[in-house]
Amino acid sequence: MTDPTQDPRFLRSPCPALAAMRATCPVGPVPAGSGGRTDYVVTGYKEAREALRDARLSKDTAAFFAGKESRRRLHPAVAHTMLTSDPPRHTRLRRQVTKAFTTGAVARLRPFIVRVTDQLLDQWHEGEPFDFVAGLAVPLPVVVICELLGVPPADRADVRRWSAELFAAGEPDVIDAASHAMAGYMTELIAAKRLDPGDSLLDRLVTARDGEDRLTEQELVSLAVLLLVAGHETTTHALGNAVLALLRHPAQLDRLRRDPDAIPGAIDELLRFDSAVSTATFRYATEAVTLGGTEIPAGAPVLVALGAANRDPARFPDPDELDPDRDAAPHLAFGHGIHRCVGAPLARAEMEIVLRAVLARHPEIQLAVPGNQLAWRRTRLVRGLSSLPVLAPGARTPTIE
Repeated sequence: MTDPTQDPRFLRSPCPALAAMRATCPVGPVPAGSGGRTDYVVTGYKEAREALRDARLSKDTAAFFAGKESRRRLHPAVAHTMLTSDPPRHTRLRRQVTKAFTTGAVARLRPFIVRVTDQLLDQWHEGEPFDFVAGLAVPLPVVVICELLGVPPADRADVRRWSAELFAAGEPDVIDAASHAMAGYMTELIAAKRLDPGDSLLDRLVTARDGEDRLTEQELVSLAVLLLVAGHETTTHALGNAVLALLRHPAQLDRLRRDPDAIPGAIDELLRFDSAVSTATFRYATEAVTLGGTEIPAGAPVLVALGAANRDPARFPDPDELDPDRDAAPHLAFGHGIHRCVGAPLARAEMEIVLRAVLARHPEIQLAVPGNQLAWRRTRLVRGLSSLPVLAPGARTPTIE
C-alpha cells in the first residue's frame, strides 16, 4: 500500500484517499521514509477506538528511539511531553492540569473569550475581505491559552510564531530551532514567576513543582510548552475547518444563523466532519498486536487517522454529509481513552462563542476566493487552513467550489 499523503491533492481533500485505504483494510501498512520502516495506519472507527485505548500501543517515544541514531535535535522538553508518556508518569502529569479545564473552570473564562472575540471581529468591516484564520482563528486561542497560563501580552506574538514553526512539515531544522526557542522562553518565564508569583495555571504548576516536588524541572517546562502549543494550535484549525464547512453547506449555515441555540449541538458534528487533528500522535506496538484483522509486529509504529475514523460509514451513516442533527458525540476528534484531549471543554467553548458572534455580526458571511484556491497547512498531524478569506455583504464574491 502506498502512502496517499504524498499526493499534493491529499492536503486539500484527504477523505477520498483515506476512504480507499479503509475500504481495502481498516488497518494497513504503509512505507515510511527511505529507511525501509513500515508504519501501520488505522482508518476504521472501531479499530481506532481500540487502538487509542490499547495499553500495548505505547506512546513512550524515548523508549522507542533509544539507541537509534538521529540527526534531530529537538529540545527534550518538547520531545518528551505528557503526550509521549505512558502511565504512571502520564497519570501523574495529567493530574496536574485537569482541574484547569473542567466545565466550571472554562465557564469562568467565557466572559474573557467573548470580549476578545468581539475585539477581533471589530477589525472586520462589511464589504471588506477578512482573513478568518489570521484575524480570528489564530489570535483568539493564542490569547486565551496565554491568559490562562500567564504569558505576558508582549510575548504572545513570539509564542505564536514558535508554535507554528513546530508544525513546519518537511523543515526539521526549523522545528528543532523552534523547540529550543519555546523551551528556553518557558524556562525564563517559570523563573520569573518564582520571583513574582501570580495566580495563573503556570504559577500553580510552579507551586506543585517547588512545594510538593511532583514535577521535575524538565517536566514543568514540558507541560508548559505542551499546554501552550496544544492549547491553541488545534483550536485554530477546528475554527477554520468549521467555518469553511458551513460556508460550503449553505442550508446548514442558514439553520444555525436562524437558530443560534443549535450551535452547541452542532459543534460535535463540525468536529467530526473535518477533524483538526488528522492523525493522533505517535504510538508503537510493544508486542505483536492484532487489530482489525491485521497483525502489527512488535516495534512497529501505529498511526491512528482520526479524520478517517470520523468518516467511517460503519459508524456514521452518510459520513460525507454535514448534518447538525446527527449524534456525533462519539467522534474521535479529541481522541479517546486516557490521552483524550484535556482541553476539549475549552475548545468547545471557543468554537461556540466564535460561531455565535460571527453569525450574529456577519450573518451573510461568504468565501472571498474560489474554494480550490484555499491554502492548507502542509502537515499530516493537523489539518487546517493557512488562510480563509471571507466577506460580509457589500462586495462581489466568487462561486464556492
